[in-house]
Amino acid sequence: MDPDTELFYDFSPFLLQYKSGRVERLIPTDFVPASHDPSTGITTRDVIIDPNVGLTARLYMPDISNNQHANTEKLPVLIFIHGGGFVLQSAFSSFYHGFVSSLISKARVLAVSVDYRLAPEHPLPAAYEDSFTALKWVLSNCQSGPDPWLFRHGDSNRVFMAGDSAGGNIAHNAVARAGIEGIKIKGLVLLHPYFWGKDPVGLETIEPEIMTGAAKSWNFVCAGAFDIDHPCVNPMGPREELETLGCERVLVTVAEKDHFREWGKAYVEGLKKSAWCGEAELHMSEGEEHVFFLVKQQSEKAVKEMEMVVAFLNR
Repeated sequence: MDPDTELFYDFSPFLLQYKSGRVERLIPTDFVPASHDPSTGITTRDVIIDPNVGLTARLYMPDISNNQHANTEKLPVLIFIHGGGFVLQSAFSSFYHGFVSSLISKARVLAVSVDYRLAPEHPLPAAYEDSFTALKWVLSNCQSGPDPWLFRHGDSNRVFMAGDSAGGNIAHNAVARAGIEGIKIKGLVLLHPYFWGKDPVGLETIEPEIMTGAAKSWNFVCAGAFDIDHPCVNPMGPREELETLGCERVLVTVAEKDHFREWGKAYVEGLKKSAWCGEAELHMSEGEEHVFFLVKQQSEKAVKEMEMVVAFLNR
């Protein structure tokens, strides 16, 4: 058979990979350019963080024109890591551009949405490396430039990292590494984070085929580099993985009908039981499924979740 058409791995509904290495993504990504949005006053532009690996990001600047100290006003900085199962989506997609814009318009923070490298072309830990590189880049530019927005308006003492689903997993790993290397940021927001392990951690009953499928897909996105109980996907293992988390505050949100629910709850409980000295809070949306807030942004519960994130960033 032709290796370009012979299936190697079926990661439906996300993608197919063939034996030649060719990847066919089954969900298209609709890209939108950076621009100024008159309806919100938000201006966006794209930057290159590391040309050696092609790491880029989209910066979001809220409207601060009504402030008499607009030229020197310092704002919290949110580093956002998009979801997509480690294999889909982009910081430049209409899907995440719209979500981050909505968040920024309400929170009035400066944001950096990271376009990390995707698996399987770049298996984990590539995305972990990219997110940590982005974190260091933001802190450096807030303190000494040369990026004009971050240098002029970014408050290096109020840097947050956030991500949804797989992006939540990536954000956690970046902040965990930051702590190990002596870097501490203000806060971490994990929206329905992708955590897993060989055995269930809570009250959930998960079908064996789902447990097996999750282990296989994890092996696929990391090319066998980490097993399903490795701390990067199961941080509820060695306690020291949580004790050194490099932030002061954590907000985790979960959904009642999400398979990741109990893992998110266990993450917060683990933080509280560890020697980590920060504040951790949990919010659960009853009756909802995984990342419902992305597809039902105007629903009452999605609005409530957004309000919690905004309050967390502005506290």
